[in-house]
Amino acid sequence: MTGKRILYVSSDLFPFSSENLISLSVLRATKFIQSIGNDVRIFMPRFGVINERRHQLHEVIRLSGINLVINDIDQPLLIKVASIPDARLQVYFIDNEEYFKRKAIDEDENGIFFHDNDERALFFTKGVLETVKKLNWKPDIIHIYGWISSFIPLYIKNFYKNDPVYQNVKIVVSIYNNPFKGSLDKNIIKKIKFDGIKSKKLKLLENPNYFNLIKLCMYFSDAIIKGDLSFPKEIEDYIKINKLLVLKYYPVEKIETVYQQFYKETVLEQIN
Repeated sequence: MTGKRILYVSSDLFPFSSENLISLSVLRATKFIQSIGNDVRIFMPRFGVINERRHQLHEVIRLSGINLVINDIDQPLLIKVASIPDARLQVYFIDNEEYFKRKAIDEDENGIFFHDNDERALFFTKGVLETVKKLNWKPDIIHIYGWISSFIPLYIKNFYKNDPVYQNVKIVVSIYNNPFKGSLDKNIIKKIKFDGIKSKKLKLLENPNYFNLIKLCMYFSDAIIKGDLSFPKEIEDYIKINKLLVLKYYPVEKIETVYQQFYKETVLEQIN
């Protein structure tokens, strides 16, 4: 598989994040898929714990400056970039003073899940998708990781369904059995509907916990990759009931060629 445009959207990426299953998987996958002749772009949040000086982040003025409306409030979008050491891979960081300046990922010093994590996820979603449009770069595959990326399939299949940049794009989501503590804001459905999205599947978010968010994400994706060996019965049952296409779990050390084959033979060829 060569000559394809593949967009990776992730909550984590080593070395900008700590070493974990997601950050190492994204690093391995992106470096390998790029090395065999594909055009790879990576997006992640510019969490306040990322050291901009150490990682040499700098703002891209031509991509920054637009406002995104989140819950009827304008929020300015900043785009920063950096490169992965020892790889010709550029990483785009979604930034905003209100949502990403705090020196934390998704909970405060007392372990309390941030009350605005739903809006942070919506801002991240729209920030990624609007920036890709501004780049005038049409992806063949979008592969997402981490709960903060979970609204991307919903928005592509609804809010952006008539946008030429996202026509016929295939969406792959890697899911993990790593729930956050707590829930998203109970008004999340109202905030999504403000963008004109009226899907009946939003009913899942009446209880906006981690696994219901993952169900919503999986439903609007074209294929699922298991990033962990085991999941709760409710997730396994949801996959079976909705006849979702799933790649079984593989350890991080084996994902390069497995992902390449899955993209080529299943995601691009078999999914209509």
